[in-house]
Amino acid sequence: MREDVESLDIRDVTANWVNAAVLQAQIDERIKALADLAHTPLFFGRLDYLQTTQEGRRFYIGRRHVHDGDGDPMVIDWRAPVSQPFYRASRKDAMDVALRRRFGYTGGDLTAYEDEHLTDPTETSRTSRLLQAEIERPRVGPMRDIVATIQPEQDEIVRSGLSGTVCVQGGPGTGKTAVGLHRVAYLLYAHRERLARTGTLVIGPNRSFLQYIEQVLPALGELEVKQATVGDLVAHVEVRGTDEAPAAIVKGDARMAEVLRRAVRSHVTLPTEPLMVVRGSRRWRIPAYELEEIVQELLDRDIRYGAARDALPQRLAHAVLVRMEQSGEAPDDRVQDAVARNAAVKAAVKTIWPQVDPAKLVLRLLSDPDFLAEHADGLLTADEQKVVLWVKPPRSVRTALWSAADAVLIDEANDLVERTHSLGHVVLDEAQDLSPMQYRAVGRRCTTGSATVLGDLAQGTTPWATASWSEALAHLGKPDAAVEELTAGFRVPREVIAYASRLLPHMSPGLAEVRSVRESPGSLEIRPSAGDHDVVTACLSSLRHEGSIGLIAADARIPALASALADAGVPHLSPGEETTPDNRLTLVPASLAKGLEYDYVVLDDPASVVTAEPDERTGLRRLYVALTRAVSGLTVLHSSPLPWQLA
Repeated sequence: MREDVESLDIRDVTANWVNAAVLQAQIDERIKALADLAHTPLFFGRLDYLQTTQEGRRFYIGRRHVHDGDGDPMVIDWRAPVSQPFYRASRKDAMDVALRRRFGYTGGDLTAYEDEHLTDPTETSRTSRLLQAEIERPRVGPMRDIVATIQPEQDEIVRSGLSGTVCVQGGPGTGKTAVGLHRVAYLLYAHRERLARTGTLVIGPNRSFLQYIEQVLPALGELEVKQATVGDLVAHVEVRGTDEAPAAIVKGDARMAEVLRRAVRSHVTLPTEPLMVVRGSRRWRIPAYELEEIVQELLDRDIRYGAARDALPQRLAHAVLVRMEQSGEAPDDRVQDAVARNAAVKAAVKTIWPQVDPAKLVLRLLSDPDFLAEHADGLLTADEQKVVLWVKPPRSVRTALWSAADAVLIDEANDLVERTHSLGHVVLDEAQDLSPMQYRAVGRRCTTGSATVLGDLAQGTTPWATASWSEALAHLGKPDAAVEELTAGFRVPREVIAYASRLLPHMSPGLAEVRSVRESPGSLEIRPSAGDHDVVTACLSSLRHEGSIGLIAADARIPALASALADAGVPHLSPGEETTPDNRLTLVPASLAKGLEYDYVVLDDPASVVTAEPDERTGLRRLYVALTRAVSGLTVLHSSPLPWQLA
């Protein structure tokens, strides 16, 4: 298929060099999408339908559609409707499937197959060994696709329609991130033309996470999906400062949206003087009361500040044209445009509806106590106003030490002035950590599209972490979104998730515990540590196993552990760097562990992970994240007593 594309001759089908360049770029993208993946088989399953249906046909199911030299299909894309029974069919509902076959591969070579005769009453139901082996396969390198192991409840979410927004609550190891990414791939397959026009975006919590997941969609042939953090979306200014937790909480509160709206609209001044427009030898006078009516009508419509400012000259010009027509003239649109550009009209617009710079507006709000008090009256208390004000106001936008929360405020103000471009579909991962104002920033990017929201309330590790999905979805602008819960864990061993779940009653009471389908005796080891030497020894022991190793520790412990590993001659990576067969150990600050996974994890001193956070609940949630990053085994080392909640 790739050779066919490479052999295309476009010289006779392009009218000019522009068409040729565009077509060649499309061909290059197609060739890139058809790249070989040496360790990824083209097919992983087969469906044999009953003789009474589908004409007794047999279909091979794979990551990509593959056809032969005549164009006949050899492998069916996993997203096609005919592939759905591979994931949904069961003995209770065979969906007209006589046989489902799973193939096992090692390094791209076919090594095994396994059959299920779904309509044979004599065959007993059993757990698929190939399915379990694929789930447990060692992880070296970035996150990979899960098309061969998608479960029925996951498939239902993946194939849900484009028009609706879906929120997925899923504990550690339930595959919510993979489900979100595969949902994007499915939507691009089912609605390619529409999403090609409107665009898709995946939003992750940090750059390390995005690097970890960035190969999933290209492996499925999808190259056009953009990835970003919330910080990337609101990068109107350079973020060089940080906020204390109390200030960040207030700045992230949804009430700030109304404060900003009031501040923006305060720039409008109702006219008190008439407008005099001179054209040739004639003068046209618009009285102040009529000007006020025009301005008030624009304010009442509550459209974007910039759009209203652009409309005002035409409204004033129209009022002049009405008087021209009343005097017997017959002006046309060109006359109205000329009047709108008249110096007197421009001066009036500048006075009545001046331009607003969003960054300067936020700078003034955070620097001027009187300006903030005027527009926060009835919204923020005096103490809340005081906590967000800069102690030493900067001189300009350029010299200000903007924080991440400030950048979100500027983005809100920017949207009040000019509408933010909306995409066709947005995936928001680790959504539980966003503030209401950050939800609004994401929601602006999909006002005319839909979203897939992924997260786990138990893993909310910011002081402003959301308390409920209904509240979060309301701030996102998608209050009617369907909330789905994944409770079956496929990644974390049962012993590990049960140990971590001891924390749930103390940090997220009422949240369902993940039920792991994987038993792995010996996967959890807890022992005291006498210092860094014991941590290094535990890492060396883990490296005897196949797969990736993660050493997770409180952020403050990272320099000491990095030094200890270096002294012992043990190479290590930072989060986001791709593991290789020769370098499989990653040193992970606890603050960056969310969303990552490793075959074996060594967790250094749980108590220090908890105490590093501003409050106990956040600390326990951070520890919960760290405890649930392991796929095959977890070693917990504690130099101080374990948190009592784990007892």
